[in-house]
Amino acid sequence: MAELGGATFVETFGHLYPPEDLQNFLKNSHSVEAWSRTLADPQRAIWVVEHRNGRKIGFLVVGACKLPVEQLEATAGEIQQLYVLSEFHNLKLGGQLMSLGLDWLASQGRAPLYIGVWSENYGAQRFYGRYGFNKCGEYGFKVGKTIDREFILKR
Repeated sequence: MAELGGATFVETFGHLYPPEDLQNFLKNSHSVEAWSRTLADPQRAIWVVEHRNGRKIGFLVVGACKLPVEQLEATAGEIQQLYVLSEFHNLKLGGQLMSLGLDWLASQGRAPLYIGVWSENYGAQRFYGRYGFNKCGEYGFKVGKTIDREFILKR
């Protein structure tokens, strides 16, 4: 998961950051240790997509909302990470993963649902909009010393 998480983040956003910021972020967020904590968290569910050749090509992490939402509801859930390697984007894997995550969150009584998305990731914003997510806030997402403008979407 550390390898896949890091690869998908770099592929999607790596060009935005100075190398030192990117490496610090990957060390903190996509290390084996970080992923071990995520995988052990009973408040989260994770799905991984494997290609028929065994290569891991996408994943979804959902759970309790960890976004900085004012007056956060106690039962709020979050689509925390949804990534598919770009060479596999045309297989509709994101939609399949999203359906699994939404079903799991509903089965856990998680509502409303939130997701954080980079303010300039228009494709992701359109994708989440198709699932009823709308902008309700913003926050600064730290990648090393860089702070991105991130939208908070709610459903």
